[in-house]
Amino acid sequence: MGLTGRSDICEVCSADLRSERNNGKERAGIMAGRLKGRIAVVTAAGQGIGRAIAESFVAEGATVYASDVSRDKLEGLARAKKAKLDVLSTRAVEAYAAKVGPVDILVNVAGYVHHGTALTTTEKDWDFSFDLNVKSMHRTIHAFLPGMLERAKASGGTSSIVNIASGASSIRGIPNRYAYGASKAAVIGLTKAVAADFIRDGLRCNAIAPGTFRSPSWEDRVETLGKEWGSKEKALEMFVQRQPMGRVADAAEIAPVAIYLASDEAAFTTGTVINVDGGFSL
Repeated sequence: MGLTGRSDICEVCSADLRSERNNGKERAGIMAGRLKGRIAVVTAAGQGIGRAIAESFVAEGATVYASDVSRDKLEGLARAKKAKLDVLSTRAVEAYAAKVGPVDILVNVAGYVHHGTALTTTEKDWDFSFDLNVKSMHRTIHAFLPGMLERAKASGGTSSIVNIASGASSIRGIPNRYAYGASKAAVIGLTKAVAADFIRDGLRCNAIAPGTFRSPSWEDRVETLGKEWGSKEKALEMFVQRQPMGRVADAAEIAPVAIYLASDEAAFTTGTVINVDGGFSL
């Protein structure tokens, strides 16, 4: 792509996004029941990766329980069972799990990107990052795991947990992602621990490590950084140039990997971290 100057960045990326969204729709059109009969829970399903995964799971025939801290964000998510859920609340997560019942698939998407170094990150910043990015996954896994083990035993197959990690983690250090990188590294460790603990019990646990992808929260970060730098184009160029492929991803490009990990196609896959990052980890 011709990223020779800042003036063409937005135009090029907009064209890429339109193409990626069209490709995503085409992919959705050819999906054919790979998750038929499965029950799935997807957190943070109101936008971004969570939304793309929830929509793709529905298209693949799963019964999808989609949740978000903001119920309004779930509007327009067709054929999913929608609910408000604050994953920072153990009581709320346990009540939600009791209401939903046993499931086959759990996708942990909820997360937060904190900007800062060891010198600028407060204890409050650190604690919130770990509470939302890591402990929320512990809450959902602890609440849903017993039912997932039951479903796996009854079916003779496997249940699947998919955690959204990040390329900014133990995979690669990124400037100004001190708490975020540490918390996402913890997600990778959590994923491997769960996989090891229940490997003989029909439970698989894997993680996806995306690079930079488009979402409302990412767009907010571009806007904020643009104000600090005096130019939104400068901020956008930074995100684009740090991706070896020269573009950021669309959330629809991450969803197919989640489908694979949730399906029987990945029956022999556990404790794995799949990078979907356009070469970000190279």
